[in-house]
Amino acid sequence: MSDFGFAALVISVLVTLVLLGMHIAVALMTVAFVGLWVIRGDFDLALQMMYMTAYSGISSYIFATIPLFVLMGALVSVSNVGKDTFDVAEALLRRIAGGLGVATVAANTMFAAVTGVSIASAAVFTRVAVPEMARHGYRKAFAAGTVAGSSVLGMLIPPSLLLIVYGVLAEESIGKLFIAGAIPGLLLAAAFVAMIVLLALFAPRFVFNRENLAQQLAVRPQPAAPGLSGKRLAGKSLPIVALVLLVLGGLYSGLFTPTEAGGMGAFGAFVIALLRRSLSLGRLWQVLRETGGVSIGILTLLIAALFYSRMLAMAGVPSVIAELVMDAGLGPYGFLALYVLIILLLGMILDSTSILLVMTPIAAPIAADFGFNLIHFGIITVIAVEIGLLTPPFGISIFTVKSTLNDDAVPVESVFLGALPFVAVMLIVLAVVVAFPQLTLALI
Repeated sequence: MSDFGFAALVISVLVTLVLLGMHIAVALMTVAFVGLWVIRGDFDLALQMMYMTAYSGISSYIFATIPLFVLMGALVSVSNVGKDTFDVAEALLRRIAGGLGVATVAANTMFAAVTGVSIASAAVFTRVAVPEMARHGYRKAFAAGTVAGSSVLGMLIPPSLLLIVYGVLAEESIGKLFIAGAIPGLLLAAAFVAMIVLLALFAPRFVFNRENLAQQLAVRPQPAAPGLSGKRLAGKSLPIVALVLLVLGGLYSGLFTPTEAGGMGAFGAFVIALLRRSLSLGRLWQVLRETGGVSIGILTLLIAALFYSRMLAMAGVPSVIAELVMDAGLGPYGFLALYVLIILLLGMILDSTSILLVMTPIAAPIAADFGFNLIHFGIITVIAVEIGLLTPPFGISIFTVKSTLNDDAVPVESVFLGALPFVAVMLIVLAVVVAFPQLTLALI
């Protein structure tokens, strides 16, 4: 079999196994093991490679960032920091057209800076923001779509678990990836805000219920939420601001490494939970179990992906595909357009982590050959992958919102429709980030 035929075979077998329902880690391990066995013709060598990958794959100090940031996010979730963040944003921004939608994006932006997980943001703000928006005359479908759409900020604004996964697979600095994600993340949040305001002004029927349309179009100033004095606003905003300053301030100033930032963030979240008396022994055990379960799942996936990546390298798959792309005359941006298209298509059937695990070992060496900075390439990849969280039929953020909302009056199709403007905005921001690499590299 030719090198190209083998490359096509291992990739197609992997995708087929995943589509048939096999867990992505098992599929990666199986394909990598059998592939190495076939390449070398030595069963014992394949076993030894799997063992060496399992040890060396996660023995590095940097991998402690994963459980630490997961722990920080879990502690923040049980402390009601998300609800307080939304309350503050609502009080400050509700006078703007579409103000509660803007408040949801603002709260999600702040929450993303201390959790790094889109699903956590989607679950928290579905319970907090959707009922409040519905009470003020917003369409529930738009409210749910706003939560789902803005939740993707959790995977771009550092700390981000997807950036950690990409950094491991592409062998790039996780600290630099965190810094590179800051400007695109804030740009995406600002674009979401602009889109919501424009929709509220020029397409209000998409945003508001018909019976509340006339009242909303009057854009009458609304008072701040009752009982939220300046002192209470400061008290509600203090925990999230303190955590953001602790984690991102230490990271960007160079005071902390990513692992140390994760440790300090987890400690800070633990102190906040204790001060708020929201961490009973039962909840602490639940937080630790959740942290362990999520961390083990991610680390297992990384071991499997690294094993798969080594098999591909030994088979010469990246070089074969690179030669094919170069011979096709696509050029660097032709390759990038094809790569983004493939990711968007995979986003309709796979979750974001699985897409990274499958595509990064293949695409990163090719991108480097074409002269792309792999930090910039990583931010492009994560934005493209995050769009998949909002596209049917998989759309895991959409289904998280729908499941948490548990309202038969809001079918999943309407949540997809409500998130559609956010998909359009993300595609525009993706194009801007591709065109202007300085947006990702300026702070490094």
